[in-house]
This record gives sequence, structure tokens and C-alpha cells, in this order.
Amino acid sequence: MLKKIWTFIWKTVLYCFIFSIAIVVLFRFVPVPCTILMLERCVQQKVAGKDMVLDKKWVPLDKISNNLQLAVVSSEDQNFLWHHGFDVKAIEDAMKYNEKQEGKKHPHLRGASTISQQCAKNTFLFPSRNFIRKGLEAYFTVLIELFWNKQRIMEVYLNVIEMGKGIYGAEAASEYYFHKHAKDLTPVEASLIAAILPDPLKWSPSSPGPYVASRSAAIQTQMRMFGGKLDYGMKQP
Repeated sequence: MLKKIWTFIWKTVLYCFIFSIAIVVLFRFVPVPCTILMLERCVQQKVAGKDMVLDKKWVPLDKISNNLQLAVVSSEDQNFLWHHGFDVKAIEDAMKYNEKQEGKKHPHLRGASTISQQCAKNTFLFPSRNFIRKGLEAYFTVLIELFWNKQRIMEVYLNVIEMGKGIYGAEAASEYYFHKHAKDLTPVEASLIAAILPDPLKWSPSSPGPYVASRSAAIQTQMRMFGGKLDYGMKQP
């Protein structure tokens, strides 16, 4: 009986391993049709008695303004072009910062997730915070860094990320907030979209409050430090 149980367990693990690699390889070439977060938001809307809204328009990376690509790198992961999925220094800095927040009444904790990690989480995983999810996030991050290139990671990231209530991806967000295609976003518009990503259900790039406006200005400064353009062949300074 015990032997049968162990056989079942290792076969299940093996099949899951094979499936995970297969789906990562598939999404290297095929647009991601939907994510678990999108489905969860639809269920939440239905339960709340609201109309289900799912505005998602997949576009290739060359149809997304380089301004937006640069803006998310400047705001979310400035070592995106050079790390292999995890920014060790950013993790160490975040741990030291968070240690100093211990004991404070209103601690402000800092994360260190890279764009690769966020892409893995948004594409393949459920939206929760626990060690199992974090472990799976690390696993899928390794896989996409292995089977995808940086352009593909950015393309998927900017097509599936939540950018408002029922709004997913750069094209849907650009049309909703600025009434234009993602390829036509200006540096300012791109920085405003990047500025709301930490809390897209609370903030709006088309009606920015003081915090979003300030964050947008800081992102624009970082964009200029990159030279105003994201070059995927750029060497690390």
C-alpha cells in the first residue's frame, strides 16, 4: 500500500514537472489567453452583483511603446536586463530596510520582486501570499528565464498585468486611460501607468493624485538616466 502511495506521489510530481515545462515553452510562442487573477476578479465581480469586466487586448512587444517598457524597468526592476530572474542585491537591501521597520506602529515594508518574478506570478499562479506560492513563483521564474528571452518576458508581463478594474495589459490600459494605442504612449503617459502598478485598483494614471504624480516624476527622472530608451542589448554600467 505504501509503495503504491509513493508511486502515485512521484508520478504526480513528474507529470506536474513535465506539464509546467510544456506550458512555459508553449507560452514562449503563444499569447497567454487568461490568468488565474483575471478569473478571480470576474468571480468577485459576479458575487458582488456587478457586471463582469475583462478588458484585455494582446499586442506584440513592437506594438507597445518603448517608453512604457523603459518606465516599468525604471520603476519596478532597474536590473531587469542583467539579472537571471532574481536581484540578489535588491533582496538584501529590502531585508535590511524591513528589519529597521520592525516595531514601528505603521511599518512600510519594501519588496524586491523582479519583473521576471512578477511575470511568473501573474501568468502561472494564484494571487496569494504564502510559502508555497513563493516557492512556485521562484520555480516558474527560473523556467521563464531559461526558456524565454528578456523581450518575451517583458511582452508577457505588459500584456497580462492588472492595470485597473477589469483592465489588463498595456493596450487595454492605453485605450481606457489615454484613448490611444500602447505604441503611441508618451514618456509622461508611460510613467503614469508605471506609477499605478503597485495598486492599480486604487490609483488612476489619467487622474493622478499627489502621490502618483510624484512617483511619475521620479520614474521620468530614472528614464532619463537610462538615456530615454530601453535597449535590450545594453551592457551593464
